[in-house]
Amino acid sequence: MSENNKIEVDSLNSPLGVGVKLFVIKIGGNVIDEDASLQAFLKDFAQIKAAKILIHGGGKIATKLGDKLGIESKYVNGRRITDEATIDLVTMVYGGLVNKNIVAKLQALNCNAIGLTGADANIIPAIKRPVKEIDYGFVGDVDTSKMQVDNLQLLLSAGLTPIIAPLTHDGKGQMLNTNADTIASTLAVALGKKYDVRLIYCFEKKGVLESVEDDNSVINLITKDKYQQLLADKKLFDGIIPKIDNAFDAINAGVKEVLIGDAKDLLKNVTDEVNGTLIK
Repeated sequence: MSENNKIEVDSLNSPLGVGVKLFVIKIGGNVIDEDASLQAFLKDFAQIKAAKILIHGGGKIATKLGDKLGIESKYVNGRRITDEATIDLVTMVYGGLVNKNIVAKLQALNCNAIGLTGADANIIPAIKRPVKEIDYGFVGDVDTSKMQVDNLQLLLSAGLTPIIAPLTHDGKGQMLNTNADTIASTLAVALGKKYDVRLIYCFEKKGVLESVEDDNSVINLITKDKYQQLLADKKLFDGIIPKIDNAFDAINAGVKEVLIGDAKDLLKNVTDEVNGTLIK
C-alpha cells in the first residue's frame, strides 16, 4: 500500500496529546461474522493514518463455537448471561480467535496492530456486576476510576494500533465479559482528555433508521430532544438504543462527537464528510 493511498488526517510522527485527532472505532454486527465484509472494513481501517483504536465484538462467533462445544447461549434483554463455561468461551473467542485474526489481517495490510483485552497493561479494570433481579454472571462494569489509558497512549505514541477485545478484569485474576459498545464509549471519554476524539460505531446499516424496513431512512442528526421524541414514538429498534445511550453518555462526558454508520463508509466518516447518523 502506498503512502498516497492513506487518509492524511494527522501525522503519527507528531507528538500525541490534546488537539491531536484520535478515532475510537467500534466494529460489530454482521461485519465481524462475514470474512469478505471484515476484510473490506479492515482494508479501509488500515488506510487511516491518524491515531486510531479498534474495539470489536464477536458474539455470533462465540455462539456458533459454543454450540459446537455444547455451551448453551442464554440471553436476558438481549444481553448474554456469562456463567463459568461462557466466560471461558468468550475469553477464547474474543481475546483469542477474533482478536488475533483481526491483528493478523491488519499486519498483512501494513497496519502495525497489537491485540489487547482490558486486562493487558491494566487498561480496563471492572467490577463484577452485582446480582439484582438478574444474575448476569461474569459480566463486568468498567471501573472508570482505575482505567490506565496512559498505557494506551504509550502504544499510540510508538505508532501501534490497539485492537481491543470486549473483555475486562476484576483485579483479582478473573476475566469479565463487557459490552463492546460500552468499552468504546468509556475509552473515548477517558482519551478525550488527551485527544480530539471522534467515536464511530460501525455496523452493516447506513446509520440510525427511522424505519427498520427502509435502509434509506437514515436520521442524519440526533440531538437529545430528537432522541426522546424517537423513543416516545417507538421508532427505534431495540438493538440500536444501547448504542445511542452510550453515544450520549460519551458526549455528556466530553467527547466531541459520535457517529453511527455503515462500515463501508468508514473512510468518509474520518473526514469532514459524514455519512450516517451524527449524535451531538
